Amino acid sequence: MLQNFDFQHFWSDPLVSKIGDLGLRILLEILIFFIGVQLIKVVRKVVRKSMEKAKAEKGVTQFVDSFIKASMYVVLVFFIASNLGVDGASIIAILGSAGVALGLALQGSLSNLAGGVLILILKPFKVGDYIIESNHNHEGFVEEIQIFYTKLRMPDNRLVILPNGALANSSLINVTVLPTRRVDVSLQISYSADILQAKKVLQEVLDQDAQCIKTMDRVVFVDELADSGVTMGVRCFVKNEDYWSTKWRLTENCKLALDSAGIEIPFPQVDVHIQN
Repeated sequence: MLQNFDFQHFWSDPLVSKIGDLGLRILLEILIFFIGVQLIKVVRKVVRKSMEKAKAEKGVTQFVDSFIKASMYVVLVFFIASNLGVDGASIIAILGSAGVALGLALQGSLSNLAGGVLILILKPFKVGDYIIESNHNHEGFVEEIQIFYTKLRMPDNRLVILPNGALANSSLINVTVLPTRRVDVSLQISYSADILQAKKVLQEVLDQDAQCIKTMDRVVFVDELADSGVTMGVRCFVKNEDYWSTKWRLTENCKLALDSAGIEIPFPQVDVHIQN
């Protein structure tokens, strides 16, 4: 039967010819898409390296990289649609109408985009800073600043994705922006203990600690007359990177020093009066 089939007549059929042309065009546009994807990767790589050589902040580099990626993919899709015969004016009109609808539907995303720009301009924090945000009290190191979101690595190694709009419109604490940080240790002694002796013992702990900055305030003070004892405060300044190690060490050393001096640290007490 194949010997009797007229291939010349089959391929000369207008419908078959159009289907063949369309198939070839679709294959060509698929090839263009994959070439475009590779080109986008190359452009992003060149821009990243250029910004790194210019010593731009890491957060700015990440933001620009994600913006270029999104923009170039939109241009690529627009180009492919035009090649497939979609009228450019129609695409612009559709994009305009879709833009209005998306703008209303994605107000939060646009707010996040604006928030990301504000963060890069005002620089309340940068990649590598340790921050505490007020909305949900998330805290950790800033890993990445993208177009819409900022990635925060928490102390327990969980990654939190925070919207830039919320970060730009809420208060936050930047822990690492200053070179030093104050360490506060609070502990209680018995009401029967000698307060002056306790202050002397705790002051010696501060004086002997190598990471306490000697040129800044190192203070031991009575903080509160609590229900079960006298609350003593121990305070000094350290380098930011030494904060947690110093806090833990001072807490332990203060307890050991008070024990060695025979100064009692009271347990919580409740007085119960029984009436007959």
